[in-house]
Amino acid sequence: MDVLHERCAALDIGKKDLKACVRTPNPSGRRSRRREIRTYPTMTNSLLELREWLLAEKVTLVVMEATEIIGGRRSTCWRTA
Repeated sequence: MDVLHERCAALDIGKKDLKACVRTPNPSGRRSRRREIRTYPTMTNSLLELREWLLAEKVTLVVMEATEIIGGRRSTCWRTA
Protein backbone atom coordinates (compact mmCIF):
# COMPACT_ATOMS: atom_id res chain seq x y z
CA MET A 1 0.00 0.00 0.00
CA ASP A 2 1.42 3.38 -1.03
CA VAL A 3 1.34 6.25 1.43
CA LEU A 4 0.76 9.76 0.11
CA HIS A 5 1.86 12.61 2.34
CA GLU A 6 -0.27 15.63 1.54
CA ARG A 7 2.14 18.25 2.94
CA CYS A 8 5.84 17.45 2.80
CA ALA A 9 9.22 19.16 2.57
CA ALA A 10 12.74 18.29 1.44
CA LEU A 11 15.86 19.99 2.79
CA ASP A 12 19.24 20.07 1.04
CA ILE A 13 21.75 21.25 3.62
CA GLY A 14 25.16 22.71 2.80
CA LYS A 15 27.77 24.51 4.89
CA LYS A 16 26.61 28.06 4.04
CA ASP A 17 22.94 27.62 3.24
CA LEU A 18 20.11 25.19 2.83
CA LYS A 19 17.44 24.83 0.19
CA ALA A 20 13.94 23.90 1.29
CA CYS A 21 11.17 22.71 -1.01
CA VAL A 22 7.60 22.42 0.26
CA ARG A 23 4.91 20.55 -1.69
CA THR A 24 1.28 21.08 -0.77
CA PRO A 25 -2.10 20.64 -2.47
CA ASN A 26 -2.88 23.24 -5.12
CA PRO A 27 -5.26 25.87 -3.69
CA SER A 28 -7.23 25.83 -6.96
CA GLY A 29 -8.53 22.41 -5.94
CA ARG A 30 -7.30 20.67 -9.08
CA ARG A 31 -5.42 17.41 -8.80
CA SER A 32 -2.04 19.09 -8.84
CA ARG A 33 0.59 20.11 -6.33
CA ARG A 34 2.02 23.49 -5.40
CA ARG A 35 5.80 23.67 -4.99
CA GLU A 36 7.75 26.47 -3.34
CA ILE A 37 11.53 26.56 -2.92
CA ARG A 38 13.34 28.86 -0.49
CA THR A 39 16.99 29.32 0.47
CA TYR A 40 18.10 30.01 4.04
CA PRO A 41 21.54 30.73 5.54
CA THR A 42 22.59 28.12 8.11
CA MET A 43 22.41 30.54 11.02
CA THR A 44 20.12 30.01 14.01
CA ASN A 45 17.70 32.87 13.26
CA SER A 46 17.29 31.69 9.66
CA LEU A 47 16.64 28.13 10.79
CA LEU A 48 13.95 29.44 13.14
CA GLU A 49 12.40 31.23 10.12
CA LEU A 50 12.45 27.93 8.24
CA ARG A 51 10.71 26.25 11.17
CA GLU A 52 7.98 28.90 11.19
CA TRP A 53 7.46 28.49 7.42
CA LEU A 54 7.14 24.70 7.72
CA LEU A 55 4.65 25.08 10.58
CA ALA A 56 2.64 27.69 8.63
CA GLU A 57 2.46 25.31 5.65
CA LYS A 58 1.34 22.50 8.02
CA VAL A 59 4.12 20.19 6.80
CA THR A 60 3.84 16.71 8.32
CA LEU A 61 6.92 15.04 6.81
CA VAL A 62 10.43 16.40 6.23
CA VAL A 63 13.27 14.57 4.49
CA MET A 64 16.83 15.84 4.72
CA GLU A 65 19.92 15.37 2.59
CA ALA A 66 23.33 16.54 3.71
CA THR A 67 26.62 15.85 1.96
CA GLU A 68 29.93 16.36 3.63
CA ILE A 69 33.52 15.43 2.93
CA ILE A 70 35.03 13.16 5.58
CA GLY A 71 38.68 12.19 5.25
CA GLY A 72 38.74 13.09 1.56
CA ARG A 73 35.63 10.99 0.86
CA ARG A 74 32.20 12.34 0.16
CA SER A 75 29.37 10.88 2.22
CA THR A 76 25.65 11.44 2.04
CA CYS A 77 23.22 11.16 4.93
CA TRP A 78 19.43 10.83 4.50
CA ARG A 79 17.11 11.27 7.45
CA THR A 80 13.39 11.53 7.87
CA ALA A 81 11.52 13.21 10.68
